[in-house]
Amino acid sequence: MDDGYRNSANLYRGARDIAREANWQSRNQGMDGYRYQDGNYEGYTPNDSYYRGGNESNQDEDAQSDATEGHDEDDEIYEGEYQGIPHPDDIKAKQKKKSPSRSDDYRDQKDLMAERLEDEEQLAHQYENIIEECGHGRFQWTLFFVLGLALMADGVEVFVVGFVLPSAEKDMCLSSSNKGMLGLIVYLGMMAGAFIWGGLADKLGRKKVLGMSLAINASFASLSSFVQGYGFFLFCRLISGIGIGGSLPIVFAYFSEFLSREKRGEHLSWLCMFWMIGGIYASAMAWTIIPHYGWGFSMGTNYHFHSWRVFVIVCALPCMASMVALKFMPESPRFLLEMGKHDEAWMILKHVHDTNMRAKGAPEKVFTVSHIKTPKQMDEFIEIQSSTGTWYQRWLVRFTTTFKQVWDNVLYCVMGPYRMNTLILAVVWFTIALSYYGLIVWFPDMIRHIQDEAYRAKEKIFKHEHLEHVTFNFTLENQVHEHGRFFNDKFYKMKFKNVIFESSFFDECYFEDVVSPGTFFKNCTIESTVFYNTDLYHHKFIGCRFINTTFMEQKEGCHLDFEEDNDFLIYLVSFLGSLSVLPGNIVSALLMDKIGRIKMIGGSMLISAVCCFFLFFGHSESAMIGWQCVFCGASIAAWNALDVVTVELYPTHQRATAFGILNGICKFGAILGNSIFASFVGITKVVPILLASSSLVGGGLIALRLPETREQVLM
Repeated sequence: MDDGYRNSANLYRGARDIAREANWQSRNQGMDGYRYQDGNYEGYTPNDSYYRGGNESNQDEDAQSDATEGHDEDDEIYEGEYQGIPHPDDIKAKQKKKSPSRSDDYRDQKDLMAERLEDEEQLAHQYENIIEECGHGRFQWTLFFVLGLALMADGVEVFVVGFVLPSAEKDMCLSSSNKGMLGLIVYLGMMAGAFIWGGLADKLGRKKVLGMSLAINASFASLSSFVQGYGFFLFCRLISGIGIGGSLPIVFAYFSEFLSREKRGEHLSWLCMFWMIGGIYASAMAWTIIPHYGWGFSMGTNYHFHSWRVFVIVCALPCMASMVALKFMPESPRFLLEMGKHDEAWMILKHVHDTNMRAKGAPEKVFTVSHIKTPKQMDEFIEIQSSTGTWYQRWLVRFTTTFKQVWDNVLYCVMGPYRMNTLILAVVWFTIALSYYGLIVWFPDMIRHIQDEAYRAKEKIFKHEHLEHVTFNFTLENQVHEHGRFFNDKFYKMKFKNVIFESSFFDECYFEDVVSPGTFFKNCTIESTVFYNTDLYHHKFIGCRFINTTFMEQKEGCHLDFEEDNDFLIYLVSFLGSLSVLPGNIVSALLMDKIGRIKMIGGSMLISAVCCFFLFFGHSESAMIGWQCVFCGASIAAWNALDVVTVELYPTHQRATAFGILNGICKFGAILGNSIFASFVGITKVVPILLASSSLVGGGLIALRLPETREQVLM
């Protein structure tokens, strides 16, 4: 009986090995390793460290059969077989047997790639017909507003820090360098976020990744309003910027995949209006909230929640609303088909069709599509079963696999067949961002400079004055006192605003409860004088000599002046600048599909360059505001066309990645533009104007080399 049982066990194991070998060979033959044929990169092979193919179910069955298999001293079973792990000798034998099939697999790579490209082309045309059958109606308009809120959040993020900076620098005692870093940190975060989220959206899905990016932005934007320290506030705004950086690349890729060719250019241009709405919303809320001190509160002496922090929370509301509404939207069916998920994509397309037909009063109309072409999958990323390894090992494998897939996508965009289009688009994105973002920072700074010059022109100068036994309990503003003598004078509960005391003498004077923004004492002699509860710190005394002078209980921290620190004109400038793009948005939406994307980009950038030259004649506040509105209105058409052509030039599995790369380059141009243009305020107009105009002309001419895409289906 033992011999019979042993023979039956041997027979079972032999059959099992044959089945394993057949499964191994079939997996190798079905493995779609992927290789770029230009030699730029080698593709996925069965011997790398990434999980592939479906062999785990067989191993599970083997493990169950091994656990019940007989065992005695004469027929010793390899210990690992109880866990479904093959014997090392079996692995060597299988490697020898499978080597011919691997070489066959390598020889078939070119054929597999050609087959996939053919499948993608067939799918592109079939998908276009399906979207036309689904129609354009209630579903697209619902998604339009949901994604519009996400785009609005991106527009708000650009303006938030600029509006809160005058108050935040006083509230957190920021130096000039800290203030400059706070102004750039959002762009740094958005640049990093565009790269990260764009690449992930092509691997994990548009809806999922957009929801993650919005959640990060909403969380850290809200948190930044409560933190008191500069370092933590800077960190929160950085992470908030990283979160919202994914909005622009994913929103356009996501929405375009629900639009037919005839509707795509127009409706993507309408979607761009939400960025304008974001700027208007931020300007209006800043104007409404920040100047109102009563909207904040304090807890003790160390925690202050001023009105500018309320404004920061209000600016996070569009992001929160979009994040919630996105939960009710489906994933892009075009992305699902690219991932081989036919049934799920079909159900979503049927839902789109039925939703639109019911809204049009034709609920009886049937969705006629029964099968959709699915591209051959070139690499397979399988979910690691919960019983395999520890949680961090599973996470590490998932992370490294996803990272490699994203990196391969990036290389394909910049080194593959799209490299020339990517290079041209990168130049165009960079040049328009350098000029646009540089000028929208330069305009408010120039207006402030004009205001400061007008203010200094009204400066009053007092020389050789002699005051004794005088009590000052009123505001002194915009004055210069030279070679004055103050004896036994009292400065009580008063304010010095932009007052300079130069080469003056103070003897037996008394300063109590004094605030002094922009006030300095230069080369003065101060004798037998008391300073009590003032903000006249030592750095405000330049080259001064003190004799028997006492400083007691000086004011601590920085103090806000909600009447003076918030220039309503700056809010108005940003509001009008955002509103001025409305005509350009309308014109670009109506003409996008008529004159084409490339002519729209070139024409808009060249007109914007001409507008820059008229800035030489902007010598007043009203002139600068007017030319800002003209420039913004002329340049918006180029932005809209650039968004559309970037979406249409790349296939589905590289669309968000390429958009993320180019948008990251755009934010880099914005950082350079902000830094360069701001450094010339008050020095010269020539450099900023010539730099902006030459960048626009160069970018517009280079854009003419891009292929026209208005008659092209989405690949």
